[in-house]
Amino acid sequence: MPLYEHVLIARQDLSNTQAEGLIEHFSTVLADNGGKVVENEYWGVRTLAYKINKNRKGHYAFLRSDAPSAAVHEMERLARLHDDVMRVMTIRVDEHQEGPSVQMQKREERGDRGDRPRGDRGDRGDRGDRGDRGDRDRGDRGDRRERN
Repeated sequence: MPLYEHVLIARQDLSNTQAEGLIEHFSTVLADNGGKVVENEYWGVRTLAYKINKNRKGHYAFLRSDAPSAAVHEMERLARLHDDVMRVMTIRVDEHQEGPSVQMQKREERGDRGDRPRGDRGDRGDRGDRGDRGDRDRGDRGDRRERN
């Protein structure tokens, strides 16, 4: 069966237990239609990038499933009809990653950003010290020229 990852965003005015109840509800929907949930994570209340249905925050949930496409379509259909669910995103993956998702890992475990390549700009050593910045007074420009 194909492997999927789902992210659900529920309304912010739900309690934590109600949000986790939604995870269980959609897990049983997948199970009833021939699939299984391999792992689920509750990410908690997070701030949204933009307002969705006049909400600034939402309960995030993450599911990893092994289910036929019919079960996934049914779960998505029911999630879109559910009043408490604001958004659903499903992605088909080749394999599930081991361990917690990136959102649940601590920053130390994710790896340092310094090991990434800097692109074509490199070190920018040609710029020198740039010591002339910050020490000059912006008020030394003098009077404006008159326009003719």
